[in-house]
Amino acid sequence: MTDNELKLMSRRFRGYYPVVVDVETGGFDSKKDALLEIGAVTLKIDENGLMTPHNEYHCHINPFEGANMDPASLEVNGIDPHHPFRVAAAKDEETGVRELFRFIQKEMKQHKCKRAIMIGHNTVLDRDFIFAAAERCKISRNPFHPFSMFDTVSLAGLAYGQTVLSRAAQAAGLPWDSNEAHSALYDASQTAKLFCAINNRWSETAGPVWSDENK
Repeated sequence: MTDNELKLMSRRFRGYYPVVVDVETGGFDSKKDALLEIGAVTLKIDENGLMTPHNEYHCHINPFEGANMDPASLEVNGIDPHHPFRVAAAKDEETGVRELFRFIQKEMKQHKCKRAIMIGHNTVLDRDFIFAAAERCKISRNPFHPFSMFDTVSLAGLAYGQTVLSRAAQAAGLPWDSNEAHSALYDASQTAKLFCAINNRWSETAGPVWSDENK
């Protein structure tokens, strides 16, 4: 991509760089339950305002010491935290989160953006777990906006009348593999494609939207 093309993203969301995030966890309490897997997808944009997925980050995470893991949650996501292959590949929480932040900061800098904004499907859960992990590990350089975010639940409900990720993706004309669902990278990738489909549908109908704030 040329330097001018990279600068386009800085004009789309007031200088915020969109990053799609999905986490798999050992429950719903970000303070007590284990963060087990992170998937993240960055986006790129063209001069017509159309977005496509760009780069990916994926990491299995070893549970932090004393972390709770609800059997019901593990049954849903299919994760065995103690499987030998997983333990061999997984990273400690601090390493995984620091690598995620470095990945985002590098992309953000290339696209001339001043801060990242998280996109997810039910983003509050993903945000809470990433922020709680950063706080536990005393990581101060968090690239994400502290409270602003995009949620494809609301956007897909508006665009397609669907709020469940699998149904919204299929309504947008995307393939869906139930065997891959609840993998953090797969869900992040599908959420990214869904977000792009909604953005592109708007851009093709209303024309590209640019902010003059970060010209």
